[in-house]
Order: sequence, then C-alpha cells, then structure tokens
Amino acid sequence: MDLKKIGKFIAENRKKVGLSQESLAEKLDVSNRSVSKWERGICLPETAKMPELCRLFDITINDLFSGEIVDMKNNDKKLNENLLALAKEKEQKDKQLLTLEWVLGFLGLAAFLAMVFMCIPIADSNTPPAVAMFIVGFIIFMIAAFFALKIEQIAGYYQCAKCGHKHVPTFGAVFVAMHFGHTRHLRCPKCGKKSWQKKVL
Repeated sequence: MDLKKIGKFIAENRKKVGLSQESLAEKLDVSNRSVSKWERGICLPETAKMPELCRLFDITINDLFSGEIVDMKNNDKKLNENLLALAKEKEQKDKQLLTLEWVLGFLGLAAFLAMVFMCIPIADSNTPPAVAMFIVGFIIFMIAAFFALKIEQIAGYYQCAKCGHKHVPTFGAVFVAMHFGHTRHLRCPKCGKKSWQKKVL
C-alpha cells in the first residue's frame, strides 16, 4: 500500500471539493496535524474517519486505499490487492508486537532480578530499604508482565486445535490459561472445546 500516493490523492480530492486542511479537519473532528500527516503519506486516516472522508470526496474505500479512482472493471482486482496489502501490514505489525512482548518480559525480569541482587547484601543490616527495593522490582516486573500479556492477547490469533477456528480471546482467558510459549490451553468460542491452541498471524 503506497501511503505517499494515498496522501497525494487525499490532498487532490480535498482541493477538488474546495476544503482547506483546517476545514477538512473540522468536518472530521480531527486535528490539522492529522490531515497533514495523511497528505504527507506518514499514516492512513483512522478507520472510524474513513467512511466520512470518502463521503465528503464522493469516493469509495477502495479508491482511498488505491490512491486513485478505480475503474469498475478493475474494482475486484484492486479490492483484492488492497485487502492483501492490509493483511500483510497487520501480519508485520503483529510480528513486531510479539517481538516487543519478549523484550518487555526480559526487561521486566532483568529489573526484578537486579533489585533482588542489590537488596541481598543489605537485607540483614538494613531491612526496610531492602524490602522497598524488592517491592519496586516486583512492581516493575508485574507492569512489564501485564503489558506483555496484553500484547500476546491482541497480536495475531489463537487457532483451535479441534475445529481450526481462529479467534482473539479475552484478556482474562489468556491470563488464567496454562501456556507453553505462545501456545495456550483455551476454550474455542465456536466449538466450545478446550485445546492447546497455537498463536498464528
């Protein structure tokens, strides 16, 4: 997906309907900076704003993602290309999130162990600071673990070993499930059976 092309397309259509960046931002209830970022190809408009943006420009979502008015005879081809590009983009972001999960887990554990090793020499002679250091280390570890678990919940999907259904479980289900790496013992919302479900992107 060519963000620069989409940005240029947004700018062209904005000018075509006689709107400034400020007036477009006002109509969509976003900041001027957001519109500027879209037009410079830094990011796409938020999903919730796309239908209204397309209505203002009298274009389709497919036109927006293509960065051009799509001829009806090429519509299906362009739609498939755009859907594939979105799927690839999501897969890439999910991979980055899962890498971040490992980094957070490692840094949280490293901080906790560092605090434990630092408080061991002073534990007998000066107990309150040692306890405080242990508590701080534990809190850092728990915060890192929470965010790592949240990332694991939302990145990609879990696939049921029984029926093959892919789903995103609730945070609570992920939190209490037995696990081994990115494989968790979860209940499938489709078939209702519990199985060891692998994380898939």
